[in-house]
Amino acid sequence: MCRIFAAALAEGPVGPVLKAGLKRLEYGGYDSSGMAAVDQGKLQIKKGVGKLDEVDKSVKFDELPGCIGIAHNRWATHGYPSVTNAHPQVDCTGKIAVVHNGVIENFFEIKERLAENGHEFKSRTDTEVIAHLIEDYIKKGMDFLNGTINAMKDLRGSYALAILYSAEPNTVILVKNESPLMLGISDEGNYAASDAVAFVDHTNRIIHLEDGELAVITPKSYKIYRISDGESVNHEIETVDISVSDVDKGGYRHYMLKEIMEQPVAISYALNLQAQYLDVVSELVRRSRITYLIGAGSSYHSCMAGSYMLSQISGMPTIPAVASEFIQQFGKTLNPDSTTILASQSGETADVLKVASYARLKASTVISITNVVSSTITRLSRAYIVQQAGPEIGVAATKTYTTQLLVYYQLAVELARKSGSITEANSYMKGLHELPRLAEKVLEDVSEPVNRLAAELKDANHIFFLGRGINTATAYEGRLKMLEISYIPSSAFSAGESKHGPIALIENNSPVIFVAPDDTSRKVIMGNIMEIKARGGKAIVFGDENDSELKQASDEFIGMPQIDEMLSPIIYILPLQLLAYNTAILKGYDPDKPRNLAKSVTVL
Repeated sequence: MCRIFAAALAEGPVGPVLKAGLKRLEYGGYDSSGMAAVDQGKLQIKKGVGKLDEVDKSVKFDELPGCIGIAHNRWATHGYPSVTNAHPQVDCTGKIAVVHNGVIENFFEIKERLAENGHEFKSRTDTEVIAHLIEDYIKKGMDFLNGTINAMKDLRGSYALAILYSAEPNTVILVKNESPLMLGISDEGNYAASDAVAFVDHTNRIIHLEDGELAVITPKSYKIYRISDGESVNHEIETVDISVSDVDKGGYRHYMLKEIMEQPVAISYALNLQAQYLDVVSELVRRSRITYLIGAGSSYHSCMAGSYMLSQISGMPTIPAVASEFIQQFGKTLNPDSTTILASQSGETADVLKVASYARLKASTVISITNVVSSTITRLSRAYIVQQAGPEIGVAATKTYTTQLLVYYQLAVELARKSGSITEANSYMKGLHELPRLAEKVLEDVSEPVNRLAAELKDANHIFFLGRGINTATAYEGRLKMLEISYIPSSAFSAGESKHGPIALIENNSPVIFVAPDDTSRKVIMGNIMEIKARGGKAIVFGDENDSELKQASDEFIGMPQIDEMLSPIIYILPLQLLAYNTAILKGYDPDKPRNLAKSVTVL
């Protein structure tokens, strides 16, 4: 779960370019970082432990010479964070350097084989075996390209690789298998990265490599090969609509805050889904005997809410499922009459991609909802919908969560229209077009009370989040935000389940956050609030601003605008995102870089 970047420039130095690209990729890993370049026929390597800026202070990445280089931000999977385990990793000769995102499944057996042949290993990483493996083939008389192709045939697992060989100083080799990797093409040089944001200020012309492909870039050229037979491959160059300002903080202190405040605009974009995509997807779902909604983390919570939307609006029963558990739990039920809808904001989530591949083998219809049109999940899907949230750099999902919910809502309405369960879809769509204004109002109105609440909660030992109906998902998502960036132990439950165990944990002044809009669950959740208060708990309620009874029953009440039940999760999650953000800030944590987490989980 790392990020890689490579540049082959017509003019150097390459160090400043690599550092700028790594900075934009730091969301994918930040326990160590490193770079390698070829200068005067020798490898030059700089790397260290910690966030990029911390490492830069000691090693001075800008001073890396040469025109050709590779770079890496690491999120450890094999080997603890250390200078030795940081990338780039090199071979015995010190002539081959590799950076890697992914996991080599058979690295141990390769390592044992190479060690028997005299190779000496310094790190505990799976990546180091790749450099030694290529070295082994070059020693057998192969050139850099053919040595790499043969080495790749020995590997099992997922990998995006950028490789340097000092004996061929104008060349970078890139390899892709089950991890994201794309080329950036320009007249001043050529690039490769896990994400186009790394080279967006140099070019918007990209080529997406496919699994099992290898690319060779130089300052003046590029060429792509199939690893299986060594034949060259041609891909069209795509022009992407992304600018430097899209990945800048825009004056906000953190990306997370910027992205929370961008949600009115993101919602506006997500309201303009392409009609033909909705039509195709809804038709495929309508024909299905059974439909699963599958995701991980925040995307799973959107599946929970999406299941309510599809059931309540279109009458279409669906089963939300956690991606990592899906194959074991539901795999045998997949067949040509089933549909799997896979939600992944990055389109690169390993657990979700595994389900997609499995479902394809079972001839199940694979549909995806993603924020990245060029991601792996779209290429595995029969049809897909892009949620159009714009780039999201912060690790904690914010605008990608609300826009996923919008996709599910619009899909539910389209299904209802097709099935004849609603005669006029416009009545459902009318509420949608009020959402950007409502979101803007909520973000403005709740800012001050949420700040005060964060100050009260920052020292809490435990926080409970409770909701009912569709907003059970909101409680779960609010809890996840608090957990992942403020590190306060938190629990989320359906409020109806609170008396079946969780209520035993309530003590005097235990903070319990209720998501309680004016919906069909409003009357019963009032009873849950009173149960908590009767045991000394502190009831913090987010509810309809005109609900005087609910306000009176609450210890803390934050009013929200009236909104349709099926749309309420989109609005009610906004203050909970802000609450988690403000709590993290008050505790002195960086919400953009939560410990042990990365933006997209690209390894199983």
